[in-house]
Order: sequence, then structure tokens, then C-alpha cells
Amino acid sequence: MTVTTPALDVVDLGDPATFADHDLDAFWRTLRDTYPVYWNPPVDGRRGFWVLSRYDDIMAAYRDDVHFTSERGNVLVTLLGGGDAGAGRMLAVTDGHRHHELRKILQRVLSPRVLSEVAAAVRVNTRQLIREAVEAGGCDFAEQIASRIPMTTISNLLGVPEQDRDHLLAQTKAALSTDAEDVDEVDSEMARNEILMYFMDMVEERRESPGDDVISMLVASSIDGVPLSDEDIVLNCYSLIIGGDETSRLTMIDGVHTLAAQPEQWRRLKHGEVAIDTAVDEVLRWASPTMHFGRSVVGETELHGVQLRPGEIVTLWHASGNRDERIFDRPGTFDLGRTPNKHLAFGYGPHFCIGSYLAKVEIAELLMALRDFTTGFETTGEALRIRSNFLTGFSSLPVRWRPDHSGMKEVD
Repeated sequence: MTVTTPALDVVDLGDPATFADHDLDAFWRTLRDTYPVYWNPPVDGRRGFWVLSRYDDIMAAYRDDVHFTSERGNVLVTLLGGGDAGAGRMLAVTDGHRHHELRKILQRVLSPRVLSEVAAAVRVNTRQLIREAVEAGGCDFAEQIASRIPMTTISNLLGVPEQDRDHLLAQTKAALSTDAEDVDEVDSEMARNEILMYFMDMVEERRESPGDDVISMLVASSIDGVPLSDEDIVLNCYSLIIGGDETSRLTMIDGVHTLAAQPEQWRRLKHGEVAIDTAVDEVLRWASPTMHFGRSVVGETELHGVQLRPGEIVTLWHASGNRDERIFDRPGTFDLGRTPNKHLAFGYGPHFCIGSYLAKVEIAELLMALRDFTTGFETTGEALRIRSNFLTGFSSLPVRWRPDHSGMKEVD
């Protein structure tokens, strides 16, 4: 695939093809330096929107709940479509008191203390998958490993039966991160509805027969004395399955793709010259799988001399903020020892990703399994890029493994 660097006037950040077909590094640099508040004009009947590209401006917007709201949607696909049906009920698109109370409910099962057993299961599952792949000599890492680690983890938490997980994975990909050019917004909407209907059935089952999973916990929960409705629970299950799968999966794939091309960084990891936690943060910064989050203006404000008016859409681009030269030394260099590393991969502020701990555990276990069971690896075919204006990464990554025979002999 030929990747080009486009001129400002031909970039449409609302078009998924923009990210599949272009290298936007120079574009983001130009925006940060010259147009920190940039207007992406209307295209083909789609609304225009503001673009924030500097790290500090993105952070300021995340902190500001006076002038900006999430309750009309937090990604372009819903903001440009007129709003999010889950507004005021799904954690990601709820603000204020209800957001605070709903977050407290979900934190009961997603805190590091509660997830210790889950983390142990992630370790066992990840090491088994990597060991089997290395023994086989090669695999499509995206399909056979990265797709299975996060989906297994979040499905276990939600109580999704094993036989349903491949179906759910296919729907999450179609909803937000397809690699097929012929999948349009109608197909994506149908996939999102399929996920919602699936969880509606699960909620009905848990009301009849509760278990020890997250859905059963939500069924038993209330806010200000009012039980969560079926719709509240379903929408938050949708958010958990999408968030719990996509960020970790795409970061893992990008991490392996990058390490295969950066032998010096792999050597540092392999020989223990960098801390795993530090390496995880750099893999997240580098991948920036969630390219943006969005807000709607609710109170007129000004930024860099530009007036932002109520009703307008403002997009906060992690893809640019995580490469901001004002914050990161040599931001275009992949450095597993980078510290400090206050990346934006999980957002910031009240909406900081509630599953961040679990995502870091999954990525850390992957890096440790690669370190222990291989002496290195290489890609053996083209990495197929997804088509999305929200997420970035690869859907396919053929890899050949070089086994570390001494590591493979060890008993976990």
C-alpha cells in the first residue's frame, strides 16, 4: 500500500480512509505548530468540527466540565450522527453526579485489588498462547493471540460463555475497527445493535439466575435508590466489551509490529534493561490506539484566539498529543525506557479509562511472555491496517517466532 503525506486542505479527519491511506505525522506537526485549534470543514453533508492537537490543550479540555460535555457523544461517529443513544446512561457519555455514582459501581469490580485473580488468569492464558505459537513456529499474531487475550479476560468478567466469544469479537471489530473497505456505517450500526441485543438477553438471564459476574453485580446495583434499568446495564456492558477488547488488542498488535522492526529496543526488553511497566507505557504511547475522543461545547469559550460556541463539536486527538514535542523528548522515537511518560492513551480526568489497570496487565504479560519464550520475531507478510476514524492499528500481523529454548523449558 502506498502511504502519502497529504496537504492540509485535502485531509478529512471524519473519513476512515484518511488514516488507512495517509501518513499524518507531518499533518499533526503542522497543526500543533501553526493551527492548534483547527477547523475540519463539513464534507459530503457531514458536519464540521474543531480539532485540538496539542497535549496541554487536550488536557485542559478533559479537565473542563463547564464548557464541554460528553453527553452528546464522545466519538466522531456518534457526534456527527446527531448524538449518542446511551447519553446519560453509559459511563463514557454521562457526566456529573450520575457519572460519579456509575463509576463507583464499576470500580468495585475493576480495581487492582479486586482484579488480582483475574490478573493471574491473564498470565496463565497469555503464556500458554505465546508458548503454543512459538512451538508452532509462526502465526497471525493479530488473529490468533491478540484477539484472544482481551476478549477472554473481559468475557470472563461479564460471564460470556466461551462458545459466544468469537461471535462477539467479530461484532466488536465490525462496530469500530473493520479492515474491510466494503463495510459501511450501516454495517457498523448493525454490529453495534447485535452486541446490545446479545447483552439484553444476558441481562434477562441474570435477573432470573444471578451469578458472580459483572452483569449480575450491575443487576443488583442502584443509583440514589433507583435500580439500574436493563438499558443502563446493556449500554455499560457494550462499553466494557468494546473498551476491554479494542484498546488492549490493538496496542498488543502494534507493540509486536514495532518491536519486530526495532531490534535495539527488543534487545533492551529481552535483557531486562528496561522495566516492564515503563515499557508498557511506551507501547501505549506509541500505539495510541484510540486516536481521539470528542466533546460538545456547552458554554462559549476561547482557545488560542478561536471562539468555540455552544453546539459545536471539539475533538481531542491523542494521536497528536502523544507526539507533542512540547511534552515528550524525541516523541518520534520509540524508547521503552522513556520516563516520565504521561501519555494520553487512556484519556484523562473524570473519564480516564476505567479499565486501564486491566489493559496494562494484559500488555505487561504479553511483553514478559515474549521476553521469556522467544529470542526475537519477525513479520512475514503485510500488516493489514484497520479502517476507522476512531481507532488505529492492524487487523492482521503474520509473525515468525525464534524460540528461546531455555525459556521454553521453564515451568511457569
